[in-house]
Amino acid sequence: MNQTAMKILEYPEIIRRLAELALSESGRKLCEGLLPETEPRIIALRLLETAEARAVSDKGGVPLSNLSGMEKVMEKLGKTVNLTPEELTTIRAMNRNVGRMIRFMRDRGMLAPTISTYAASMHELEGLSDEIDRCILDNRVDDRASAELGRMRKKIGILTERIRQKLDSIMNAPGTRDLLQDHVIGMRGNHYVVPVKREHRQRLDGQVLDISSSGSTVFIEPAAIRTLKSELDLLRLDEEQEVYRILSTLTTMAEMSIRELRVNLETMAQYDFLFARAKLANSMRAILPELSKNGHSLIIQGRHPLIEGDVIPLDFHIGDGFRALVITGPNTGGKTVVLKTVGLFSLMAQAGLHVPAAAGTRLAVYEDVLADIGDGQSITQSLSTFSSHIRNIIAILACAGPRTLAIVDELGTGTDPGEGMGLAVAVMETLYRKGVTLLATTHYSEIKEFAATQPGFKNGCMGFDVETLRPKYQLSIGVPGESNAFLISLKLGMSVELVERAHQITYHESRSYRDGHTLLPPKTDASTTGPIPAGSISRSHHIPAPAAVPAEVMDSHLKQQEHAQARHKSLMALEREKQRMASPYKLGDCVFVTTMNRTGIVCEVENARGEIGVMILRKKFMVSHKRIRPFLEGKDLYPEDYNLDIVLDTKENRKARHKMGKHHVEGLQIITPAKEPS
Repeated sequence: MNQTAMKILEYPEIIRRLAELALSESGRKLCEGLLPETEPRIIALRLLETAEARAVSDKGGVPLSNLSGMEKVMEKLGKTVNLTPEELTTIRAMNRNVGRMIRFMRDRGMLAPTISTYAASMHELEGLSDEIDRCILDNRVDDRASAELGRMRKKIGILTERIRQKLDSIMNAPGTRDLLQDHVIGMRGNHYVVPVKREHRQRLDGQVLDISSSGSTVFIEPAAIRTLKSELDLLRLDEEQEVYRILSTLTTMAEMSIRELRVNLETMAQYDFLFARAKLANSMRAILPELSKNGHSLIIQGRHPLIEGDVIPLDFHIGDGFRALVITGPNTGGKTVVLKTVGLFSLMAQAGLHVPAAAGTRLAVYEDVLADIGDGQSITQSLSTFSSHIRNIIAILACAGPRTLAIVDELGTGTDPGEGMGLAVAVMETLYRKGVTLLATTHYSEIKEFAATQPGFKNGCMGFDVETLRPKYQLSIGVPGESNAFLISLKLGMSVELVERAHQITYHESRSYRDGHTLLPPKTDASTTGPIPAGSISRSHHIPAPAAVPAEVMDSHLKQQEHAQARHKSLMALEREKQRMASPYKLGDCVFVTTMNRTGIVCEVENARGEIGVMILRKKFMVSHKRIRPFLEGKDLYPEDYNLDIVLDTKENRKARHKMGKHHVEGLQIITPAKEPS
């Protein structure tokens, strides 16, 4: 989809809110990468996934997890580096969550038949989890991980206690007590030390390992424990090697299950993504929209998802009898909100997100959504409001085509009213001829007159209460907007004479405003200089798309078109292959053709149109599969490995193929029987 239009319609804000609802980093990445799809079958599947996720989450808590640390673990696996106890604990925790999710979704197969099947691809890996549980406790290799490690740690404990007892005896000896600064055994690195007053450091046999910050105390490792300490160091080296061996074994087990772990991670992230979509839909009180197959869109009680508080809902439809809607109304009357709501609903639905509306809402599927909303004025690029609009319009004209939704706000504004009006009508004509579904807003009364009589166009207006001078924020389709400027001016205290004179200048007629209100001004004919007659602007008058179209916009549009076409062709080919493989009739089967009351031999398998080639009396007929009944299977008619060409081809063709298989024969032909309809 067009990135500029998505930004204008605030689709990134919807994605930001969606990503905030994901629990895991992997799930957030999936949310942030969610883009609208253009293939209806994929869109329908995404919407169904969201609906099933909502149904499941409404029944109770879902056993999701934040998958914290798993991405780093997966990056580390296979790189000849042992996993740490913390990382192994992370794997164990995810496997336990996977097991809970498998059982949870298995019990909800009836409620969510589509998304519950995703859990079937996951693996609980109970053997790996049990081994990690046995060997790792509190993010540390446990003594029971191996008998050898248990014996080593027992010896280390005994030797450590002997060292402490020896140190206690040294510190409590009559000749030593006065040498010490404090009767506390300390540690410096991996060494046991006693605090000795600096002036007595020569009186205690041992090695000075540290000095206090004040310099008054030195920390000495007594020579009497040096032998015991060396023995302890050797034991700890052996312990370290045994711990390394255990971690290496567990890491190897994890690497042997790396494919299953990757599938588990991806599936759990996918569930996080699905249930984030469910949470977003519930927070917006959204519904599952229907997908229109005929290009018609119908929004019932729609609410813009980013507007907080009470909003007046939108009722909207387009495509049934008209596909160009021109909306008029006062400023701040809600025209732009209507445009953004319709555009954003299309983007959300095609991304698989539910929309905040009432049941019965139906949305068309577009290959692209193009938009020009807001003045886009840039000081740094020296663009005026009009120039900015025109650049956007040029890009829209270049990219527009059938199955495109174009949204244009205040078309033709920012320049001379007469020229702006002509430009606006020409642009709308060009877009309509391209097959575009068009939404536009305007203040020009001439454009209202144009839309009122132009085939395929329709007027709409935003309601306005002339008594309270407040907009109603309600869209009425099929009704042109009223001209409220004179009435508003009158209500605000402008003199009646001045308002009547303004009416005469504008509409070239006299009209009384003495009673404080008046009806719509009458339509003028072609002899006046007021509104232009509908259709007076030639259809041949259009705005060409010049070379000034930004290259990145055109490249993005072409890539989007190529992607949509390739996806459509791929899905259609897959569908045809499925239909062909699903056909119960094979070459050589004898079938009964009900419409001809005859049997024949299948000579061509079922095609994409559901037709099967049947040979009857040496003639080939293409018959709908609905008019065929099985009679005898080929395996019951012919011996195994029988050459069906003897039955399905002529003797002359078989001879010709035999000769061609040896060498080229000038003028030799193979004549295929013509296909005749049944």
